[in-house]
Amino acid sequence: MTGAESVINTAVAAGIDVCFANPGTTEIPLVQAIDNVAGMRAVLVLFEGVATGAADGYSRMTGKPGLTLLHLGPGFANGIAYLHDAKRARSSIINLIGEHATWHIPADPPLNSDIESLARPVSHWVHRNQSAETQASDMAEAVAAASVFPGRIATLILPNDYLLADVNSQAELRPIAAPPKVEPETIVEIAKLLRQSRPSALFLGGFGLRKRGLQAAARIAAATGCQLICETAPTHLERGAGSPHLLRLPYFPEPGMEMLAPYQNVILAGARNPVTFFGYPNIRSYFVAPEQNLAVLATPEDDIAAALEALADELGASANAGVMIDLARPERPTGRLTPETLARAVAAVQPEGTIIMEEGISSTRNFFQLSNGAPFHSYLAQPGGAIGLGMPCATGAAIACPDRPVITLQSDGAGMYTLQALWTQAREGLNVTTLLCNNRQYQILNIELRRAGIEQIGDKARTLIGLDNPSLDWVSLAKGMGVAAVAVETAEALTQELEIALAEPGPHLIEVRL
Repeated sequence: MTGAESVINTAVAAGIDVCFANPGTTEIPLVQAIDNVAGMRAVLVLFEGVATGAADGYSRMTGKPGLTLLHLGPGFANGIAYLHDAKRARSSIINLIGEHATWHIPADPPLNSDIESLARPVSHWVHRNQSAETQASDMAEAVAAASVFPGRIATLILPNDYLLADVNSQAELRPIAAPPKVEPETIVEIAKLLRQSRPSALFLGGFGLRKRGLQAAARIAAATGCQLICETAPTHLERGAGSPHLLRLPYFPEPGMEMLAPYQNVILAGARNPVTFFGYPNIRSYFVAPEQNLAVLATPEDDIAAALEALADELGASANAGVMIDLARPERPTGRLTPETLARAVAAVQPEGTIIMEEGISSTRNFFQLSNGAPFHSYLAQPGGAIGLGMPCATGAAIACPDRPVITLQSDGAGMYTLQALWTQAREGLNVTTLLCNNRQYQILNIELRRAGIEQIGDKARTLIGLDNPSLDWVSLAKGMGVAAVAVETAEALTQELEIALAEPGPHLIEVRL
């Protein structure tokens, strides 16, 4: 057995059975090992950012580590943006990086770099393997590091000569600790706050937005009248018919602060104290005002669902308490395409169990509200802010859940960062429908200019916002990647083409011309 085979054997033994890969020469032993070891699916991507973004989506939907195989420091660097997003999403990812042979590094070959310095900002655990015989145990340690609740990123650097070496070692998998339980005293104190007559909000995030946590939150709201609010960009929110109604904190600070202002108590349950995405002059960084009482029920690293259930029990809430949303699709839209008719079309036809990955930015801002009564679905967003995650994340989600349709709500500007994900979707035959929102500009920058008080946008500024001259032909781009594609210009056409795409196997792209 080679060192590389010992690494892949350890991964398979840990239940890791998918590898998102863009390998190079130093990773050839790992490529061969994936071929030789039963139980590992190899998924080729054409850009490392697709690998890391897909590993994020895969982890969000399975709860298992997403595995990537990347080439040296430059290859890893190509995936850093979406490891940043994954770290903010608290996803579980293991990066395998093939390093130069140890005897070759002193010669300073062209691709030589300080991999550790690249990896540390986007990894919780970074390790350089020191011998062929310890590669299996290092992989077991990487699995353990990445599996810490709710999810962490582990990066393992494997020298090429050690990967090629013959070894006899095997590794025992490390036990994975359960997430910490919230202290009973904390449960009692939060219950006292909620029993007060002062208006309160329960601010939910992380695993508090999965079905178990939401059911407990609904009981708490029924018992106390508190308002349920979720993070602006949830990692994985289970919502729609049969789930409790909750508000989403707006993206921009002014409406977000206005939403939270009525509540004297803001209680965090699996979420951080919410912070504005950017610093704006004369606007504070935190949504919660200093005069409001901020309390913590559970951190994102705690057993959030258990804490919510304990709080509901402490409050005496009955097991079936809570008002759940009834199925109520919006009517099928007609007329010209706008952000609202786009959202209505999706909510009107999305099937039960759909996974929605939203990176439509300004074009899909209406979807969350209009899909409240849509059939039960999973909603994934972009908590890290590094754009381009949408299509890779949807790719990983589709591989994780092959029996569920995936819809990507994708802006045109962000989509150009990682359109290579479409090729992987075609190659793997994934049931992903991408609604490409083509407004031919970085609309969010247009909004930010106007927020800054700039009413007259000059020609030079327009060149940094516009995505025309030439316009992007998304139908041709998608077809060139092997994905069936059409363009639509009316709400009726969008609804019709979306139903066709959802009924047919394999990936589709619908260019929505706004």
